[in-house]
Amino acid sequence: MKIENSVALVTGANRGIGKAFVEQLVASGVRRVYAAARRESDLAEVVALDPSRVVPLTIDVTNQHAVASAAHSATDVTLLINNAGSLDVGSILSAPPELVVRDMDTNYYGTLHMVRAFAPVLEANGGGAVVNLLTVVALASMPGLGVYNASKAAAWSMTQSIRADLAGKKIGVFPGAVDTDMIRDFNMPKTSPADVVRAVLDGLEAGEEDIFPDPMSKQVYEGWRADHKAVERSMAAS
Repeated sequence: MKIENSVALVTGANRGIGKAFVEQLVASGVRRVYAAARRESDLAEVVALDPSRVVPLTIDVTNQHAVASAAHSATDVTLLINNAGSLDVGSILSAPPELVVRDMDTNYYGTLHMVRAFAPVLEANGGGAVVNLLTVVALASMPGLGVYNASKAAAWSMTQSIRADLAGKKIGVFPGAVDTDMIRDFNMPKTSPADVVRAVLDGLEAGEEDIFPDPMSKQVYEGWRADHKAVERSMAAS
């Protein structure tokens, strides 16, 4: 898929990877990019990048009515980037149930709501592409992130399902540690959001389906391909 002249919608566009997507999509010559967040007031800085092409859109992806309303408004979308996410720390055995629900509502059901609502829009506009931001720990779980891992693993399975159900590009992105507010307190090497987005957009144009956009994710994926049980044990010991 060519980025230039496409019409994109990015959820979670107010900061981090989402904001970096808007920046690079504008620089790549998109016709329009809908920058979505739960509150339009959070999008002022993003819209200021190019007020003629960046359109603010209020979407809480956990609210099906809000998602459906957005699909009725943004009828020219050809590239859907599901970036909105929630990360709660905790063991899958002991985390409060409301944290499990929150991560599943955002990372799995929220992504599913967006795909279901916008699939007819993409098809009407010639097919387009869907990009789902997953995580490398969807491949092998880290115990301290058990709630988050499970929601993203579910989203990975869902991504495979929509590839089978819909024609065209349906892409899963598996980043490692990215330097965003979400993992600000994690002490580990991190890749910049700009570098991750650049790799994703390059992979999209190259026709890749599974994109590992940073050194950590590439290393984990190569290990997982060689011996997924060894990676599972390594992650479990982290």
